[in-house]
Amino acid sequence: MESLPVGSQSPPIRVLVAKAGLDGHDRGVKIVARALRDAGMEVIYTGLHRTPAQIVDAAVQEDVDAVGISLLSGAHMTVFPEVIRLLTELGVAQDICLIGGGVMPDKDVDTLTAMGVAAILGQDTPPDVIVETVRRLVAERRRAASAAGRK
Repeated sequence: MESLPVGSQSPPIRVLVAKAGLDGHDRGVKIVARALRDAGMEVIYTGLHRTPAQIVDAAVQEDVDAVGISLLSGAHMTVFPEVIRLLTELGVAQDICLIGGGVMPDKDVDTLTAMGVAAILGQDTPPDVIVETVRRLVAERRRAASAAGRK
């Protein structure tokens, strides 16, 4: 963990977690949301059946550092490219970490990460690994944004 100068404090990490499409299973995403909250992050849960546009709109309105989308429905190769397109169109793709969770074939994971999804965390990923991954990815994005003169 990086040290901060005396008197300075990094703002809390803000994470939006969402369930996209027709997937109605939300037990896992609620566990993830609680783990992130318990780790000191501010968490916004959008609820079930969100469209990519609703997810991106909420992420921008809430000024989040990361978006975590949980998918068990097999729609990941439709949802993630659309979320990436919308984030890019709005000019915030570099500032918001996009993270996927759920069940996805390995070949699709490789494709999604090549498209710009920062991490795919499978359904068996322990909560502490999820927390550390979000912290690491957001810290990397914040350093890059600071170096580039962005927020």
